[in-house]
Formats: sequence, C-alpha cells, structure tokens
Amino acid sequence: MDSTRRFGKYRVEREVLDEQRLEEITQRKTYSDAHPSLTERLKDSLRCTVPKLKRSVVSSLPVLYWLPKYSVWDYGMPDLISGISVGIMHLPQGMAYALLASLPPVFGLYTSLYPALIYFFFGTSRHISIGTFAVLSIMVGSVTERLAPDTAVLKINENNLTAEVNITARDSHRVQVAAATTVLAGLIQVVLGSVKFGFVGTYLSEPLVRAYTTAAAAHAVVAQLKYIFGVSPTRFSGPLSLVYTLKDVCSLLPKTHLPTLVVSAVSTVFLIAAKELNSFLSPKLPVPIPVELITIVAGTLISNFAHLNSNYTVSVVGEIPSGLSPPSVPDVSIFGEVIGDAFALAIVGYAISISLGKTFALKHGYKVDSNQELVALGLSNVAGGFFQCYAVCSSMSRSLIQETTGGKTQMAGMASAVIVLVTILKLGPLFQELPKAVLASIVFVNLKGMFKQYADIVTLWRSSKIDLVVWLVTWVSTLLFNLDMGLVASITFALLTVIFRTQLPTYSVLGNVPGTELYVDIETHREAREIPGVTIFRSSATVYFANAELYLEALKEKSGLDISKMIIYKRRQEAKQKRREKRAERRAKRQAKRERRAQRVAEQLPGAPVFSVEEEAGHWRDTCMDGNVTDKEEQGWTERENGTVFVIPTTPRTPDEHSRWEYLKGGDPDSTSLGWMSEQDGDTTTLGSSSEDTLSRDLERVSLGSLGKWTWDIHSIILDLSTANFIDTVAIKTIKNIFQDFSEIDVDIYMTGCQASVVEQLELGNFFSESLTKRHLFASIHDAVLYCLDHRGASSFARYEPSDMEGTKL
Repeated sequence: MDSTRRFGKYRVEREVLDEQRLEEITQRKTYSDAHPSLTERLKDSLRCTVPKLKRSVVSSLPVLYWLPKYSVWDYGMPDLISGISVGIMHLPQGMAYALLASLPPVFGLYTSLYPALIYFFFGTSRHISIGTFAVLSIMVGSVTERLAPDTAVLKINENNLTAEVNITARDSHRVQVAAATTVLAGLIQVVLGSVKFGFVGTYLSEPLVRAYTTAAAAHAVVAQLKYIFGVSPTRFSGPLSLVYTLKDVCSLLPKTHLPTLVVSAVSTVFLIAAKELNSFLSPKLPVPIPVELITIVAGTLISNFAHLNSNYTVSVVGEIPSGLSPPSVPDVSIFGEVIGDAFALAIVGYAISISLGKTFALKHGYKVDSNQELVALGLSNVAGGFFQCYAVCSSMSRSLIQETTGGKTQMAGMASAVIVLVTILKLGPLFQELPKAVLASIVFVNLKGMFKQYADIVTLWRSSKIDLVVWLVTWVSTLLFNLDMGLVASITFALLTVIFRTQLPTYSVLGNVPGTELYVDIETHREAREIPGVTIFRSSATVYFANAELYLEALKEKSGLDISKMIIYKRRQEAKQKRREKRAERRAKRQAKRERRAQRVAEQLPGAPVFSVEEEAGHWRDTCMDGNVTDKEEQGWTERENGTVFVIPTTPRTPDEHSRWEYLKGGDPDSTSLGWMSEQDGDTTTLGSSSEDTLSRDLERVSLGSLGKWTWDIHSIILDLSTANFIDTVAIKTIKNIFQDFSEIDVDIYMTGCQASVVEQLELGNFFSESLTKRHLFASIHDAVLYCLDHRGASSFARYEPSDMEGTKL
C-alpha cells in the first residue's frame, strides 16, 4: 500500500447563512407541525389497524415471528446439540448456585427449568441461556439469610436438651422469602419494560458492571468457605458483613473438617485441570467436555460407595424430592421488607442479560429489543416465583456454550429445559449423596473468569482514570456495603462523575486552519491561526444550570476581558459625568442670569455703550488663537467706559489649553468681578466658547474606550454551541446576559452550530427579541467569522493589557 494518500478536494460557493436565512431556505417546519399535539398522539396510539395490531402482537410475543419460519433441517440438529450441552451444564450449576442462595439444591434445578420455558415465548435474544447465575444467587442468599436466619428456627433436642437448627423449617421459610423477592423483582421488570424504561440498563456502565460482578465473586467465595473447610461460621448481615464473616471463618480454621477439605481440594484440582484441558482441545472437539457433570457424577459415586457422610461426616446434598412441586402464591407480606433487594435484582439481572444479548445480536446480525427483554425477564421471574424459583438472568458460561456449539434459536433453550426436567423427574434422587464441598468447588472454579477482571485496573489506569475510579468505588462499596447498598452507591457515584464532567469541561479558543473553513483549538494545534478581532469560544459540554456560571467565567478568562470590572468602571464614570453635566448646567444658568443682570444695569446708565458679550468674546478668542494681540487692541479692551459690560480672558488660549474668562462691569478688569468659570482636569464640562457648545459636547454618549481606562482588540465573540444537545432556562438567561454585558463595551456576540432542538428551546425560553434576533445565530463558525469581518472589519485595535485592570481600584 502506498505510504502517501491522495485526498479529494471540493469547493463550495454560497452566501453567508444565519439561522433566519437558513430557515427560509430549508423551509423549516413550525413547532406544531414537527410535534403533534398530545391529543393527536393519544388518538394515534389508540387507533387500531390490522398492521398495527399484528406488529403489537408480534413484538409482545417474539416467538410468533421466528417460529413459523423455523427450519428443522437447517436449525434442528445444531439447536439439539447445543441444548443438550447447555442442559448438562444446568445440572451442576443449578445445584451449586442454589447453595449460594442458601436454598436446597433442588430449587436450583427448578430455577433452571421454568424461567427458560417462559423466556422461550417472550425473549428476543437467540443465544442467551436463562437460569441460575452466581451474582444473582449471592444477592438472593443475602436476603434469605437476613430474613430467615438459623437462630429463628431453633428446636430443642430431646436427648441432650440442646438447641438445634430446624433445617426443614428454615429451608421452607427461605424458599418463601426467595420466591417473594423474585416475584417482586419480576413485577418491577415488567412495569419498567411496559413503560419503555429499558434504557435504565445504560446507567450501568461496563466498568461498573465488571467491578460489581468482581466484588460479588468475592462474596460468593466467602459464602462457600464454610462448605470447603467444613466449618459453621456465624452469619452476619448489613455493612461490613463480609469482613466479619471472613474474620469468623479465619478464627475457625483450626477446627477445619479435614475430610471435607480433602474432597474440596481434590474436586478443585480436578476441575481446574479438566477445564484447562478442555480449553486446549476445544478447537478440535465438536462439543466441550461436560467437566462439571463428570465431577458431580464422580463425586456422587465416590461418596455413595465410600459412605463419606456416615463414616467421615462429610456434608451431602441430602434428600432431593422427585417430581415437580405444585405452584403456590408467594407471601406478599414480605414485599415491604425486600423491595430494595428486589429492585437491585431487577436492575442487575437485566443489565447482565441485555449486555450479553446485544453482544451476540451484533455478532450474528439481528436486533434485541431492550424493552421486550425487560418484560421477558420479568415474566420469567414472576412465573418462576410461583414455582419456588429464585431470580434468574443469562449466564455468561452457558450462553457461550450455547453459541459456540451451534445454537441458532431459543429451541436450544427448550432442549436444555427438557434435560433439566428429566433430571428432576427421574434422576434427582441419584444425587442425594453428592458432597456439598464438590458443589462449592464448582462455584469456586467457575468464578475464575470474574477474578480475571482484576486486570481491568491496569487497563483502565492506562485508558481512563475516571473509569478506574468508578471501578474501584464500585468494588469497595460492594464489598463493604453488601450487594444491594453497594449497587446504589455505585450508580450514584457513576452519575456524579457524569455531572462533574459536565461541570468541568474543556474550554478552548478556536483558530482557523489556513486555507480551510475548519476551526480547531489553538492550544493543541500549532498551525491554527486566530482571526484578528474575533474570539471563537467553545465548551466541550452542553451549557446548563450546573455549569452556566463556570461557562461565563471561562469566557471572560479566554477572551481576556474582565467584563464585570469594566462595566462597573464605566457606570461609575457615567455617573460622575452626569454629575458634571448637572454642575455645568447650573453654572450656565447662573452665567445667563448674571449676563441679563449686567445688561439691565448697562441699559440704566445713560450714555454707556453696550457691547455684545458674545461678539466681543468671539473677537477676543479669534485674536488670542491667532496669537496677534496688539497694544492698540488691548488698550481698547481695558479703556472702556465705566458701566460697560464685557468679557475678558485673564489668560491667553492655545489650541491645547483652556482660557479663564471673567465677566466684568466697567472699571478696571481686576476689580468688581461678578464671577468666573474655569475648566480644570475635567472637573467641569465647559470646553470653550459658549454654554450651548459645552453642553452639546458633554451630552455625547460615553464609551469605555473614550474614558481612557481600557482598550482592546476584540470586536466580536463567537460562541460555538455545536456540543450542546439541550439548553435550559438558566443557560438561556446566562447567554442573554452575555449578549447584554458585552454590548456595553461594544463587543458583538454571535452563536453557531445550534441544533434544531436547541433553537426550539431558545424560542420557547423567549430568548429572541427585537434587538436579539436569529441574525445572531449562524449555521457554522465560518459563516459567523465571515459576517464579523464584513460587518466590523479587520481593523487594528489597541491591545488590552490585563495588568492595567489589576492596578485599578474599584
């Protein structure tokens, strides 16, 4: 392949487009046209047509879509082989995970049967295997042991009068608790799916889910230690229960039951070796070796012939009733105590299932409906709860087996359910002598994949520190606060990280890539060039109430204009100027009054010549400005008769200086002074000849540049809002204030890249007015830049220095 790559070119010639012109060209629809009214939407949802009814039925019962098209010749044999392989895995995992839920092993088999049948009709994924799962089993176990502890069902031994645990009563109560929790979790899932709340699973990010399952694996290991070592630790609940349980187990290690430990060690070594061999030979084998099934069969046979239970007191599964138990209504009085746990089960189970389902759907080219998956899981849990099952979801190991062995549809799930059904009806009693230590070893070895997730720490450290923090917080909170409270704390922290990211986005000033219409961050691109007189400001996050104030502060910093101090200074100068104008007006009135009084006095004196004050003053000003004052003219001014009214300057005026005028009535100019007015350091606003000229000049509009305090080289600021997907009322008010504040220092503000939804929200928020129209919104940054340069030009401005502001005392 060539090392150089040739790129095409394009040239576009069009007019500069603002939002108003763009809407005229594109014929943008009105809000009412683009958004039907609530009444119209309600009518449309209630309108029933045959195609709509068909779509509704098929979406509610996906089996009606694929079952009529099912080809026995193409899919029958692969699904059968896959189903048998998964069914064989169901048997050991169902019984082993039932121990995690603190239930008798047969209820794990029930859980592997009924929910899979329900999912067959309502599920949309073709490859996931519904049934028991380690994480949910641990969560159910925490509920059952909290509400049905051993201490609640003690009985007195008639032989030695000691208290013993009534195992039958305890297990019966725990089954009721598990069934009630499962039904409530299923109802929550059905309700969430019915209201199209399937997106709730998106709040569980991948780092969060992986850390949660890793911590849950730690809970599972600690829960199985009592079966591996043959000890009976005290059951703790609530925060730090894992720590207390682990401490109690360690204290009981000297009392380890050695035969049980030997069974656990042999089973664990055999499982690990067999699984490694299975992985090595998997490319050459049509189906994987059923390692777990071989282990429980071998363990049962050895236990039966060696009489491990009677001779060495090794704990075994015990009685497994044959046949199916009748359905029963769960105890609804327990709902209030387990609603938090049920919600956690519903969310975690859905998150695990939908993530696996979407993975397989993407690989095999079909679509998984997230809302329907939520409903399908809910119905599976509700129906399973009536048959004494506990909460289910998809299993990663079984789903991988179902997919890799050639499974095409949920017919494979139906075949696996048949395998489980046969086991329950005919083969269940054969596993009564199976040691619980073997099942604990199966759980322990199957959690190996979850323990490998600790490698995420290294990966996340290199890729994303924030995701690493989420991972660690989730792991620690789940370990310390248990699975239900840990999930709440994890989701809360994950959402807070999103809020923090939007509150602390990256603010940048953009520059033009020479020869293109592209604009990039000038701090990270060497070739980017700033547009003279124009500042282009961008935030990496949308602007809303949580970061609106930070957006304004960043704009001030990046533009180099401390708008607040500049406006305060300007307003103080304007107030001082108004006070000067009022003083000048009062002095002008007094001057006019003195002139009229002097005129009347002059008219009363007989024979006194009267000179026009304005005429004489103008003549004197012209003479002084020319610098040619002759002795004769000066003598003529000073030798007026007594009673003559005139104006005389006491100091000559130069073009850069001001004169001092005295109003006299006859006599010597140094005597009988009626009043004087001067212009010093701007304390008054008289600028020269007459009061009329002075007042007209003082009433000129004051600009900050004319005050001489600051000057700057920015005439336009462009706000790039292309990253905003919404805007709220606080942000609208903030942007309006930006327009108003910067207009006071003669800086124009424009916006670009606004999406149609943002423009609609601006309209609904009364953002636009007669002075602030859609002419201030442009289709792109380049459109806005061209308009600014054409409107204000690229003329040079004196550069503003921040040090000038820092020395200002306000």
